[in-house]
Amino acid sequence: MAKLHDTIDDRIRKFIEAQKMFFVATAPAGSEGHVNMSPKGYDSFRILGPNEVAYLDLGGSGIETLAHVRENGRITFMFCAYEGAANILRLYGQGEAVTFDEPGFEDKLALFPEFPHARAIITAKIDRIQDSCGWGVPFYEYKGERDQLVRANANRSKEEWREKRYKSNAVSIDGLDGLVKPDA
Repeated sequence: MAKLHDTIDDRIRKFIEAQKMFFVATAPAGSEGHVNMSPKGYDSFRILGPNEVAYLDLGGSGIETLAHVRENGRITFMFCAYEGAANILRLYGQGEAVTFDEPGFEDKLALFPEFPHARAIITAKIDRIQDSCGWGVPFYEYKGERDQLVRANANRSKEEWREKRYKSNAVSIDGLDGLVKPDA
């Protein structure tokens, strides 16, 4: 049975920090468009306060999360226990995004000093914290992070990386604005 929590307390914080992967879910406004859920790895999640979190958006195959957050703000994070006691934790909230060419990005990137290239930082004010049994989640053994994304970004100059992001992340699959050049 699901249990609601008012804040991210020490127990919840420890659970989040122990997870090697989490999921981010967003959707466009209205009944049209695609719901998006993305798995996230690396050390890319931070708890900023009892009801505020941030995650590092390194980029990938699409720009759905950023486009949806900018359109309507709705965001859900999900953490599953793959070892130890069974548990699923969901954080529901309203997100904001700041991208690499926008004011305030460098300050937020400082939360993640090991990543020099990042597409955006998504922060969220959390208004619902819910955990549930997780009995249906299987055990998995963590073997390490894949390094392809970090290597691909490291082998490009800052300008090459920047232009690739703008070219490949201009619009979402539903036609919502993604990354928009500040000078455009």
